[in-house]
Amino acid sequence: MNLTLFTDFALRALMRLAGEPARSFATNEIAAEFGISRNHLAKVVRDLAETGFISTQRGAGGGFTLARSPEAITLGQVVRALEDRRALVECFRDDGGNCLLMPRCRLRSRLAAAREAFMRELDGTTLAECAYPVQASKNPVPHVA
Repeated sequence: MNLTLFTDFALRALMRLAGEPARSFATNEIAAEFGISRNHLAKVVRDLAETGFISTQRGAGGGFTLARSPEAITLGQVVRALEDRRALVECFRDDGGNCLLMPRCRLRSRLAAAREAFMRELDGTTLAECAYPVQASKNPVPHVA
């Protein structure tokens, strides 16, 4: 299985949000933290909002947060929402593609079974289990007793 860069960025952003689920994040902040394009991440954020994984608020003090608790979101839900528009192989396309091996192909059913096993594994993993931990401060305040 090969996830798109789009889905990779979405998973990174969601993992970061899961690390601090009560906090609102700006696109610039996450893009800088993970070294990814702000413009690309803005498209990811838009799709995550449209699919109901995050809530967004515009303007001063705006940003985005998880729309549900990280325990209520599985990686399988996210990957399906973002990758279902892309066929694993040509014959999986809605129109069947132009595969010359059909209908005698013996590989298609095995690829479908492998895809389902992959998704079952992701369905059993919540965002909370993959939460990206909060980074410790570079200049910690000394503890005074």
